[in-house]
Amino acid sequence: LSLRQVTRRYGPVAAVERVDLDVAPGSRTVIVGPSGCGKTTLLRLIAGFEAPDEGRIELDGRVLADTDRCVPAHRRNIGFVAQDGALFPHLSVESNIGFGLDRGTPDRGARIGALMAAVGLPEAMRDRRPHQLSGGQQQRVALARALARQPRLMLLDEPFSALDTSLRESMREVVAATLGAAGIATILVTHDQAEALSFADHLAVMRDGHVVQAGPPVELYRRPKDPDIALFLGEAIIVEAELAHGRAHCALGEIAADAPGRSGRATIMLRPEQVAPRLSGEGGAHGRVVGRSFRGAGFRLVVKPDSGAAPIAFTVGADAPAVGESVALGLSGTAHVFDAS
Repeated sequence: LSLRQVTRRYGPVAAVERVDLDVAPGSRTVIVGPSGCGKTTLLRLIAGFEAPDEGRIELDGRVLADTDRCVPAHRRNIGFVAQDGALFPHLSVESNIGFGLDRGTPDRGARIGALMAAVGLPEAMRDRRPHQLSGGQQQRVALARALARQPRLMLLDEPFSALDTSLRESMREVVAATLGAAGIATILVTHDQAEALSFADHLAVMRDGHVVQAGPPVELYRRPKDPDIALFLGEAIIVEAELAHGRAHCALGEIAADAPGRSGRATIMLRPEQVAPRLSGEGGAHGRVVGRSFRGAGFRLVVKPDSGAAPIAFTVGADAPAVGESVALGLSGTAHVFDAS
């Protein structure tokens, strides 16, 4: 898939503006961003539910939309799974899945059975209606229906958002395995950062209708373009520092920086896993715990540095100091330095 300078306006408002995006065959691309940033509109433009005002969309070298033409959605060979599954309530599981197959398809029943097996649905569910299925089962039926047409590209519009946490993770694994086995390129739109980082081969962050940064998830997590992207992709500690000789000196201590050639004042980012509070006197900086809340896998601490800097908050493991205790802050890894601009 190739998008070049794709733009969609609603009156004076540009919901999507001059977006460039490439999706490789068999890859998994995830688009994230705050509500209203344009990610769902972009998905609808790719699907053919809307036409761009400017730009060009191609799939396998075939022009799907530009300023002169717009191929209708049903002729694009693109699968689409919506947030609520959008199943036909009066049809059985078999009929919902078979809706994507021509009546004259050879071995139609066997094909439906194979699709059910591919998404982990037992044969016994063939005659059930959507209201007799759990949320996860409904999403599996929606995925099987989309796969029935053997699409070249699959679009997923927040399909796991209505599921509970454990089911969401298992469904994400089922979808990734199913699409990977079929060799189908996928675009997922989500507002869940953990989901985006774990699902994606390629991650694109949108803001105000633009793609502000795109690349491998690890690259965006460790080296975000600006503090807003850093905070959107997970918990981050943003502090001012003094750079010198490849090191950053800040209120939390001293740490290596990823901008060895720079010196002077700069804004840096640390991820919580790079900070380890210890009760011993060792560490580059000291502070006092002024807040602690339980988060299941660990505790979220608020520490007020003795240097007088603003309190910092981060999540640590189960061995967390109590409120009022003095801690030494040990730093590890490398701090990311934001561009001066």
